Amino acid sequence: MTRLLLFLVGGIFFLAACGSEKDPSESLNSFLEELPYSKLSEYGFFESPLAQQLPKKEVIPYDLNTPLFSDYTHKRRFFRLPVGGKIKYHQKEVFDFPVGSILIKTFSLFDDIRFPEKGERLLETRLLVKGKTGWKAYPYIWNEEQTEALYDSVGDILELSWVHSDGVEKKNSYVVPNTNECKGCHDYSGKLTLIGPKAKHLNQHFQDLEKTNSNQLVLWQKKGILLGLPKPSSLPYLANWNSPNNSLEKRARAYLDVNCAHCHNPKGPANNSGLDLRSEQNNLANIGVFKAPVAAGRGSGGLNYDIVPGKPEESILLYRMKSTNPEIAMPEFGRGLVHEEGVELIRRWIANMPLSGKDSGE
Repeated sequence: MTRLLLFLVGGIFFLAACGSEKDPSESLNSFLEELPYSKLSEYGFFESPLAQQLPKKEVIPYDLNTPLFSDYTHKRRFFRLPVGGKIKYHQKEVFDFPVGSILIKTFSLFDDIRFPEKGERLLETRLLVKGKTGWKAYPYIWNEEQTEALYDSVGDILELSWVHSDGVEKKNSYVVPNTNECKGCHDYSGKLTLIGPKAKHLNQHFQDLEKTNSNQLVLWQKKGILLGLPKPSSLPYLANWNSPNNSLEKRARAYLDVNCAHCHNPKGPANNSGLDLRSEQNNLANIGVFKAPVAAGRGSGGLNYDIVPGKPEESILLYRMKSTNPEIAMPEFGRGLVHEEGVELIRRWIANMPLSGKDSGE
């Protein structure tokens, strides 16, 4: 049994047996005060061997329709709730997780992106833990032997090489962020917050550990861990950016939402730019169409507007996506490489916009 469960279950049994009036959250508080552990294995999230990332029963795997691009890394996502903990549904905002919740995200890189079965290297596992005062980030870096991940608050730079989808070997200096840099993407109104756990990101079919294949959010409801879920037909949906089953418009807006909108929204750290790239934003000027930049300079590349319909090469948005220069590149954090496929998607989207600036809706 994991250390967290020992704290929580032991505290619950003690209170039930003695009829004590002690705060029932005392055991949870003791656990949170111990964090961060020095080793990932100490949390008891996974079966042995740790590198296989096989979650224990109380650890819930999940996935997103469109994930954030992070230098071609593969991501495994999980969460664990405190005993009896429930998630509160929100239609537009990030779900409300109870105190004691832990979100777990492991980054790895396949040796050959074309053939994942050939092997991979685990790079880091990021934990987001919700305490009484909010979320805290704890980065863990995997050792060379791939047997353990160790807590490192200062982050690291990992030199990587792999075979890309075109069969060509690529190399990259992959940055594991420190605890403060995590706030660069997870900032919302000055507080560390989540990005992925929103209804529109999670609304998809998913196979759980019991091999049940159903809507991911309905599965959570059936497990008794999600409160307030409306009818599935009323759930918001963000497209898979890489799926031909979705229109060019929906794919591009989904890509910008997950990669850019955590900063470019009215309450994000880039709100002074006036650019709002959330998928719900329908005002063309707000998403950048014929919108002049707030500040000119290297970041604008001498261009006049964020998006010029029909003219991707005259659009600042694409110019910044194509750069790896720290003074120009967008997003500012989380990537050191150009996402070639993402750039091509946004290029096509802008190129297909009518010159009037109205949505193409392809």
